[in-house]
Amino acid sequence: MTAPLTRAPATAEATADPLVELSDLTVTFPATGGAGAVRAVDGLSLTLRPGGALGIVGESGSGKSTVAATLLDLHRGTGARTEGGVRVAGTDVLAASEAELRALRGATAAMIFQDPLSSLDPYHSLGDQIAEVHRVHRPGVSRRAARARAVEVLDRVGIPDAARRARSRPHEFSGGMRQRALIAMALACEPRLIIADEPTTALDVTVQAQILDLLHTLRTETGTGLLLVTHDLGVVAGSVDEVLVMRGGRAVEHGPVAEVLGAPREPYTRELLAAVPRIGTARENPPHAGAEHTGEGRADGPARPAATVTVTDRTPDPAPDGADVAAPLLEVHGLRREFGRRGPLGTALGADRTVAVDGVSLTVAAGETLGLVGESGSGKTTLGRMLVRLLDPTDGTLRYRGRDLSALGERALRPLRSELQMVFQDPVSSLNPRRTIGESIADPLRATGGLDDATVVRRARELLDRVGLDPAWYHRYPHEFSGGQRQRVGIARALAPGPRLLVCDEPVSALDVTTQAQVMELLAELRRDLGLSVVLIAHDLAVVRAAGDRVAVMRAGRIVEEGPVDTVYDHPRHPYTQGLLAAVPVLDPREAAERRALRARA
Repeated sequence: MTAPLTRAPATAEATADPLVELSDLTVTFPATGGAGAVRAVDGLSLTLRPGGALGIVGESGSGKSTVAATLLDLHRGTGARTEGGVRVAGTDVLAASEAELRALRGATAAMIFQDPLSSLDPYHSLGDQIAEVHRVHRPGVSRRAARARAVEVLDRVGIPDAARRARSRPHEFSGGMRQRALIAMALACEPRLIIADEPTTALDVTVQAQILDLLHTLRTETGTGLLLVTHDLGVVAGSVDEVLVMRGGRAVEHGPVAEVLGAPREPYTRELLAAVPRIGTARENPPHAGAEHTGEGRADGPARPAATVTVTDRTPDPAPDGADVAAPLLEVHGLRREFGRRGPLGTALGADRTVAVDGVSLTVAAGETLGLVGESGSGKTTLGRMLVRLLDPTDGTLRYRGRDLSALGERALRPLRSELQMVFQDPVSSLNPRRTIGESIADPLRATGGLDDATVVRRARELLDRVGLDPAWYHRYPHEFSGGQRQRVGIARALAPGPRLLVCDEPVSALDVTTQAQVMELLAELRRDLGLSVVLIAHDLAVVRAAGDRVAVMRAGRIVEEGPVDTVYDHPRHPYTQGLLAAVPVLDPREAAERRALRARA
């Protein structure tokens, strides 16, 4: 049990003045890559009082993250033109000196960024990084006290064995654990304002609930204000007092969260709510039913018919001699993966060895979607990487189309690489920042051979269009896109060589709800048209219910429950599965508050 927060709640005098005040804010980014200037925020005004919580929601590219970054003037020096008024805790941000901004950032207003991997220093331990932030803003604090504070906040955000894990570096954590560390860093100096840009995007539902409960406690006990940027409407339902819906840089609807979510006035808000997958709704047309594709529209433009994409032509290979043609496409038995050091002659070194996947057995049929769900650190991503042989199993067997891949070397695996593809969780680290997005998609097509350059470019543009991006953006670079747009580029790249098995590691976790629906429909259509098999790794249980045929629930490296998706969701047998389902966010603010109260009493 952690100690209560010590900073006193805001006084009545402090609450008289707004904590955040934006007046007619406009942010314009300069022209790049042959494209014209982009007005990311257009005439936005809002006010946030101390202790209040405001959620900003909207599709990718709507300007949400730009607003969050402007509160700390993070666009200074980038060439962006910012106009209007921006005041945070009495500071005129746009007129502030560098010294005033340094005093504001971290101590008065702290930001939790969307992408933890690019926000953390890979060479230093997490404890040292948090301690450094604390000492910068608390000059009289000793190194020992700063390290103790780092352990305290890591423990508060739910990192187990915080004293030991504080000595770990970012690469030793899962995506969700790294996000928790970022939140801990923001809490280190007990700021008056927390600006959270998609703070729970990479978190599983149970840890998401824990983090949101923590932010709620911080706000109620200390008067800390919260500005929450998210594409998850379920997150805002239980976390904020008011919600602002943005589209194309403008405010579409603004009001109390219960009114906006319960009785939205604007058609766009109603469209967002209609696109949210519901955990308790069985699928009317399961993926195997072959429901007719109705087309998809780009996230930041009007709906239009989907383009036809021609993937790499391939004549089906005959089954290996002696193989059963009715056998599963993929079959694993007793799959195990350990990390860490080994002693002499390969003997294990006890505590220095971590078992990430522990004796997993499962099958994936041709044309099937298997969902993998579980908390961060449960082994989902490690298992997914082994399925496409990006990681070698420590033990167990992995058979693909009747062929044992477990012990194959890279040369023998090379002909199968185009058939086994993966969509990675983190689009920032998986895309080359020095190559345009079009070239990143074209590279796998060129690697297959036999295609002239004009055909490669045409197919890459078609794939951009298919995932909801403008083909004219072929020559733009990853840094010019939002997190959700970069994820769509990663999906297009994985689809380029025409895989038979696609392992998707959180493919829609960074996407808004309407784009989620588009991408999942795209995967469903490709599955129907090409017989594509999909392993869908996700912490969003509602997405898995909408897209999966079967689901496997992982905990501590093992599968604790598996079966048809509707059966498992409607009648979960294992207590762990029941807990996951109970932690899924709901759209009703009243029900969300009731669930939070129940968790507090547990």
